[in-house]
Parts: sequence; C-alpha cells; structure tokens
Amino acid sequence: MTTVFVSHPQSKLAHYFGDRASAALEAIAQVRFNPTDTDLSSADLAEQARDCDAIVSYRQTVGDEALFAALPQLKAFVRCAIDIRNIDVASASRHGVLVTQASAGFVPAVSEWIVGAMIDLGRHISASSEGYHAGRPVASTMGRELRGSTLGVIGYGQIGRYLCGIALALGMRIVVHDPHTATGRAEFAQATLEALLAQADFVACLAAATGETENMMNAAAFAAMQPHAFFINASRGDLVDEDALLAALDAGVIAGCALDVGRAPDQMPSLRVAAHPRVIATPHIGGLTPPAVEHQAMETVSQLAEIFQGRAPQGAVNAAEAFRWRQAFGVGA
Repeated sequence: MTTVFVSHPQSKLAHYFGDRASAALEAIAQVRFNPTDTDLSSADLAEQARDCDAIVSYRQTVGDEALFAALPQLKAFVRCAIDIRNIDVASASRHGVLVTQASAGFVPAVSEWIVGAMIDLGRHISASSEGYHAGRPVASTMGRELRGSTLGVIGYGQIGRYLCGIALALGMRIVVHDPHTATGRAEFAQATLEALLAQADFVACLAAATGETENMMNAAAFAAMQPHAFFINASRGDLVDEDALLAALDAGVIAGCALDVGRAPDQMPSLRVAAHPRVIATPHIGGLTPPAVEHQAMETVSQLAEIFQGRAPQGAVNAAEAFRWRQAFGVGA
C-alpha cells in the first residue's frame, strides 16, 4: 500500500483537515501524521516523510528544491489549499513530482465574512462593544445601511462573483474592477480602479496576489477613496501598502477598514495594523468553517485516490512533467 505523510501541525489538524478526511485517507493509504505542533522545515519534513509516496501539505508547508531532491521516493505533493505560491513547481517538475492544489470551497464563507465586516464597520458594532467591555458608556453613532450603498469589488473571481450576488440581494449598488474578466451582468458596472474608489462606500479587495497587484492599494489609491468609505481586505496582504493604509487611517482619508489577511506569518493581519483603533481584524478566519475546510480536505483525499490509480486529478498543475508519478503508476504506459 502507498504511504502518505500529512504535514499539518497537530493543533491545526482538526481545523484544517479533520477526522472525516483522515479516516478517508487511511482507507486508501498508510498514513503518517506530523508528530509535532510546528510547521516543519524542509529538512525536518524530508526526515519525517522519508520513503513516503505522497505528502498532503498544510498551507504553510514549503515545497522547495531541497525537499524534492531529498525524497527520491516522493511522487506527489498535494496541497490542501488553493494557494501554491510557496511550492517550487519548477523544482517539483525537475524531480518528476506531481503537484496538485485544492479548489476554492471557501467562497460562501469568505463572502459572508465580508458582509459581516461591512455591517460591523457601517454600524460601529465592534467599536461600541469595545467601549462596553471596558466599562465605559458608549454614545450612539449614526450608521450606514448596506441597502443603497455602493460596493466596489476589486477582482471578479469566484468570491467576487458570489459576493456581488449577495450584495445585489441586499439592495447595494455594485461596481467592479477587473481588467481581465468581464462581469457579463448589466447590474454590475465595470470601472477603472480610480473610478471605483471614487464612488464606493465599501471597497472589497479580492484581487489575486501577483506581481501586478503588489501594493495596488497604495497612498494614491486610498486618497482616491471617499472619506466616509471603508476598506476591506479578504484576499492577501501583498495587495496593500501597510504604511499607506496606516497613514490614511491616521489622517482620516478613509473611515476605517476590516482585515482578515496581512503580511504577518500564515497570511495573518500585521499586528501594527490590526492594533489601529479604526481597524477590525480577524486571524485569517474568512474561510474557516466546517463546510469550507471539509471541501478542501475531502477533495485532497479524492485527488490522492486518482493519483494512486494513475489518473491526473482535477487540480493537477504539472502532470505532463511528473515522471516519477507517471512511472510508478503506469501513466501513459
């Protein structure tokens, strides 16, 4: 029977893989789990996964040249997440290792987090609660309804499309910026980034993290927003110039922001930004719901079942170059 190593730290296993996926995986392979509660270095992972046929990779687990070179028996590196930026796919291909990624099972969860953030920001819920928790009387503050407000969505991917549907049902006006994708919906006006920022009451940043989008929300972008507008980032911290964001908050250029991501380890909000009194921050929990986690974990198990039967699963990114996998399981023979 094939052997699989699951790299999730012990304290992350239940939240980010789960009992059902573990049982399903043990039904098709011998399974070894990370015995520690730490993210394994490349050298430690190579030691722990020695002689394994596949690795199920936690989102923080790095797949680099040193790892693939140190594991000559490894045929597949299966990411239990959609983001594979910390996998050196070129190195995996040179060593014949198949790389896969999970699909976005977190679309509803992240979209709901954004709606919750908009309500919280617009109605000052966290700010009021903080005062009461501190034992202080809290003055009533005029709020903003979502109905009739303009939502600017940067990035019309899976989450963007789903969020636009929810916002439309809530009576919001929707403006989208995505230079690569047309909405195809008359209800969703498309605009340049500058035009979107100038008219949105809430700006939801959902663009993919690429070299092109690095620091796209910079001083000029925040200056283009309305002073009563709120900025929400549920994508990646790489999209935001944090110095510019803090300066905009300090100067009242924007009214506030909500962050579920940032430039801290594991894509967490940076503490210096999260501590700002006009910021609502959560520890990268937008997609952390049982249905979202189970979707990716069970898909990972299904991918491994396909891999062990010599079939390239949906989510494979380098099947043509994965000669170790192809030879071991008779692919194309």
